Amino acid sequence: MNGYWGSAIILLAAQWILFENHSTLSPGIYESTFDLKYLISDFIILLTLIVSEILLRTRQEHVERIVLVCGLSVSYLVFYILFPFLNGAEIVLILPILLSLVYFSWSALYSSGLLSLMFLCLNYLFVHPNNQGDDWFGFLMAAIYIILVLLIGRAVLARSHELRNSMETLVKSEQKLIVEKAISDKLIKIDALTGLYNHKTFHEYLENLILHCETNGVSLHLALIDIDNFKKVNDTYGHWVGDIVLKDAAGCITELLNPNNFAARYGGEEFAVIFTDTTAEEAAEQAEQIRQKIESLPLSHSREQPVTVSIGVCTYQPGNGKELLFRNTDNALYTAKRAGKNRVVFHQPAE
Repeated sequence: MNGYWGSAIILLAAQWILFENHSTLSPGIYESTFDLKYLISDFIILLTLIVSEILLRTRQEHVERIVLVCGLSVSYLVFYILFPFLNGAEIVLILPILLSLVYFSWSALYSSGLLSLMFLCLNYLFVHPNNQGDDWFGFLMAAIYIILVLLIGRAVLARSHELRNSMETLVKSEQKLIVEKAISDKLIKIDALTGLYNHKTFHEYLENLILHCETNGVSLHLALIDIDNFKKVNDTYGHWVGDIVLKDAAGCITELLNPNNFAARYGGEEFAVIFTDTTAEEAAEQAEQIRQKIESLPLSHSREQPVTVSIGVCTYQPGNGKELLFRNTDNALYTAKRAGKNRVVFHQPAE
């Protein structure tokens, strides 16, 4: 809008200059630039600009339409005022066409181009008939000039749309790559059957936690969970039922975990859970909750015996290292197995 305000000021200045220097114009075509009809046009231009400014501040959703309508109105009124006095005033009629390029609008481009041609014809035929004379060549040149600008604008818009489509395709390709990478990373870290983290990811996480435990004194407890008599389930009901048992058991573990815990499928029918920021008693209690939850799974797919698990739990002692932690947790797990299964055994360090 600042450009249109500037144009209005320049127009008033030009009218004043023409008024002051009217003696240089041909007496046959001279009209005062301050005749009533031109003063009315000046008033309409200023009123259009004021109304447009108000609408731009109150109707933000229609900014494009407001600016385009204002541009058309101001350009045609300026042409109406300057046409009798200045050669080449037709250049004003291309401003709406150029304005449509700012908004990359096909409809605005074609509409402004056709309206400019119509307004040019009406001015030559009806508004200023005294200026027709034999100046049809000038009229044709002005029309050709507008059409040329319209074609150039069309080429610019076509190229801009091609670039936009290329950018959209590039962005979509990048988004697709990001999604594929995220999926790939997940597949690398997640066990496909149970949805828990896999063996490799578990060890990476455990090593970081042990380092954190050694440096910051954070509590760390490891639980190994083994499904009891899992081979018998596979032999009796088939491996597909065994897969269901694994999924159900993993679901129970996931349901009972809090954000500070970490669970993984450690082996065939064995799971591993890391408890952090808890006491030994709390870790043992959570392990017992997991055991009870799995034992209470509803029977399905011809399973006659409930699914049970044996769990060994051990607290990490700073300086022991990962190997000793696993050895102690394994010993607790086998103690639970030898004691009749379906129980939780907490490793007691030797005194």
